[in-house]
Amino acid sequence: MIEQVLFTQPGERVNLPEFGSGLLGLVFAPGGDTLAAATQQIVQAALQQWLGDLILLSDVEVEFGDGLLRVSVGWVERATGTARQDQFQVGVP
Repeated sequence: MIEQVLFTQPGERVNLPEFGSGLLGLVFAPGGDTLAAATQQIVQAALQQWLGDLILLSDVEVEFGDGLLRVSVGWVERATGTARQDQFQVGVP
């Protein structure tokens, strides 16, 4: 579900046009520390909005480098208390 939120563009889903994070739109922006910090905030906000009742975020890290955008998400499943750390990446043109 986290991957769906991260890689769905707002407007992509007909019945839920606000769903998504807009992360893929940032892939084309010039990288840097400022963009990484802004991307981190966008990812946190989207995950809290769409999955906040299911997961508790512990950390979000965003890195640009080697032609990749990497997003690392630490979270805890609210129902079971199980902690996880997942990493997602997409190529940067």
